[in-house]
Amino acid sequence: MTNTIQRDISLKTYNTFGIEVFCKNFVQITDENQLSSLFLDGKFSEKFFVLGAGSNVLFTRDYDGLIIQMGNKGISHFIEGNFIYVTAKAGEVWNDFVWYCVKHNFGGIENMALIPGTVGASPIQNIGAYGTELMDVFYSCQAFDTTLGKFTTFHNEDCKFTYRDSIFKSTYKGRFIITSVTYKLRLHHTINSAYGAINMELQKRGISSPTIQDIAEVVSHIRVEKLPDPSTIGNAGSFFKNPIIPIHIFKELQQAYPNIIFYAVDDSHIKLAAGWLIEKCGWKGKVDGNVAIWKNQALVITNLGHASGSEIYATSSKIMNDVYKKFGIMLEREVNIL
Repeated sequence: MTNTIQRDISLKTYNTFGIEVFCKNFVQITDENQLSSLFLDGKFSEKFFVLGAGSNVLFTRDYDGLIIQMGNKGISHFIEGNFIYVTAKAGEVWNDFVWYCVKHNFGGIENMALIPGTVGASPIQNIGAYGTELMDVFYSCQAFDTTLGKFTTFHNEDCKFTYRDSIFKSTYKGRFIITSVTYKLRLHHTINSAYGAINMELQKRGISSPTIQDIAEVVSHIRVEKLPDPSTIGNAGSFFKNPIIPIHIFKELQQAYPNIIFYAVDDSHIKLAAGWLIEKCGWKGKVDGNVAIWKNQALVITNLGHASGSEIYATSSKIMNDVYKKFGIMLEREVNIL
C-alpha cells in the first residue's frame, strides 16, 4: 500500500490550541497497513510524531520531520459470558466511541464522556475522569513497532498503567503506534456516581436511579460548563496533571490550608487538585498577553487567538513557578510539548 506524503502542511487545524505551525512532511493513515509501507520506505528511521486529534499537544515551533495523523475508523464488538469486548480503531474520536457504547447499553466508560482526543491516544495517556480510569476497562491494543516493523498486541498488564501514564509514555515512548484498542466492559454494570458534581447534577434533574446514558449526559453537561470548546477557543483541556504527594507532606499543607482539595490514592499518597493550587496563586481567569487561564477552570490554558506555542509554554512555566513558590509542589505538564 502506497502512502501519499504531503509537504509543508499547516498544522493549525490539526491541533486544538489552533497554533499556526508547519510540518515538513505529513501523511494520514486510514489503513494500518500503510504503517508497514512507511517502515519499508525507511520513514521510521527519520524524525516522526504520531498525531491523533491534536488535543494533547502544544507545538512551539515548526516540525521538521514527518507527522503521522491517525485517521483509521471502525468499531466492532462481541459478547462472551458476562463481558462485552469492544474494539475501536485508533482514529475514532473518543467521545463518538463512548456514545457508541452508551447507545448499545455497554457500561463502564460513560464517566469519560466528552474527553477530547482519539481512541488511539487513550491507553498512552491512561485517560480518566469522574472516578473512572482507562486502565479499569482496557483489555488490549494492537500496535505497530516502528523499530522492528511488525504488529504486536499489548494486554492490560503489559502497559504498566499508573495515573495518566503508561509504558507508551516511558519505556516505549515514540516506538509503538497504536492502531486499535479493545475494551472489556460488563453486561451488568454498576453505575459510578461517586463524584459530588455528578450527584448534584442528578439531583437537579430529579434522577434517583441513573442509567449509563444519564451519567454520560450529566458528565458532558459538567464538562461543557467547566471547559471551553476548542472549536471556538484554542485549548488542550487540562494542561497539568493533578500532583500525587506523600501523605506526610499533604498533612503539613493541610495544616496551612485547611480547605485544600484532595483525593485519597492509597495509604501513603494523596492526589491534589492542580486547578485549586493554580487558582490560589491568582491565575484563574488571568490574561497573560495572548494567553488566558480559563475563567471556570484554572487547569485550562487558552489561546486568545494569536498566541504562539512558545507564549503558551512561557505562561505555563510562570504558573508552575508560582505554585512551587506558594506550595512547594512542582506541577507536571500533561500536554506533549513539541
